[in-house]
Amino acid sequence: MGEMVIIGGGQAGYSVAAKLRALGFKGSIEIICAENSIPYQRPPLSKKFLMGEIPKERMFIRPEAFYKDNNISLRLGVKVKKIDRSTSEVLCSDNKKISYEKLFLTTGATPNLFPDKLGGKLKGTYYIRSLTDIEAVVHEFKPERHLLVIGGGYIGLEIAAVARKKNLHVRLVEAENRILKRVASVQTANFFRDLHNENDVEIIEGKSISKLIGEKDTLEGAVLDDGTEILADFAVIGIGVKPCSNLASDSGLKVNNGITVDCFCQTSDLNILAAGDCTNFPIGSGRLRLESVGNAIDQAEVAAATALGIKNPYHAKPWFWSDQYNVKLQIAGLSSEYDQVLERKETNAVSFWYFRNKKLIAVDAINDGRAYMVAKRLIELGESPDPVILSDPNFDLKSLLTRH
Repeated sequence: MGEMVIIGGGQAGYSVAAKLRALGFKGSIEIICAENSIPYQRPPLSKKFLMGEIPKERMFIRPEAFYKDNNISLRLGVKVKKIDRSTSEVLCSDNKKISYEKLFLTTGATPNLFPDKLGGKLKGTYYIRSLTDIEAVVHEFKPERHLLVIGGGYIGLEIAAVARKKNLHVRLVEAENRILKRVASVQTANFFRDLHNENDVEIIEGKSISKLIGEKDTLEGAVLDDGTEILADFAVIGIGVKPCSNLASDSGLKVNNGITVDCFCQTSDLNILAAGDCTNFPIGSGRLRLESVGNAIDQAEVAAATALGIKNPYHAKPWFWSDQYNVKLQIAGLSSEYDQVLERKETNAVSFWYFRNKKLIAVDAINDGRAYMVAKRLIELGESPDPVILSDPNFDLKSLLTRH
């Protein structure tokens, strides 16, 4: 086979290349990455890396030698300007054309930006998505400074936790009527609100930022939609992301909230595959775009196999995690459209089990690795335990798996 070209050097891009080699592909593999770094892990950016608990070298998925040893070419600091499907070539920002037999789009997602006209370009406003983002903001995290966090999702909450551990004053503003509105139940949101309140984070819910304000193009604070002014030395903005799908749409590929792929990670052009945060894939009777390391890895491996003629359909098994203070949250499944949430308490641990029409669909396990592992397995098996049994803290969860 000819050259395998991968656009995007994140988790999905690395995983495509690694899987191609693991499946015995001996031909040329080239990863084109807009960033100047070899592929690295993104989840620790807003956690241990920002905290300074792990060095940059430990962020890399594999050391640089891995790519040399496996004859995987890395083109770093290079963007792809255009995909020419008629000639099976990509045009790079250095004006080099690269031919492909199979092309993989693992372009990820990019942060939603705060509007420029409302102060989004002021110095002292930051986003958290890349190593360079962290390197740009880390000097701001000094004791007694005032941080404004815009957005009450997991990224915002993780940033707030790091800032408090570094003894900053923190205000978090969430436009929805509660934090974690899009991704978790009221019960989970209440737990994390209480956790942050206990750690002296001021959480403002149901208020939006009308504008960011400052003198000499430098952030000094913000005005809420009710006219309240709050001071801030700097701001971290976490208001969601959008898929990087412009290359795909510009080349005529089907796009709808991400690059549209089938269960084999094929786009509307069968010589172009896609994986990770940039994709919109079939699940059940609908479609989904998923921002998850697990999804990036699993989709990438399916895409690599498909390119080699091995057709194994992708079945999403979503899992996520978040670290805040001394709390580890592990999530299995997707909690959308739930109609019942059951709380299970154990010593120093709690879990929230989500049901839809009496079927278990997800769990939020807080400092409870056992609940996470059991629920994850039950969801994969399509089995649903009796909520009454679950609510008994003395019931042995592992017994639910004994027949398997």
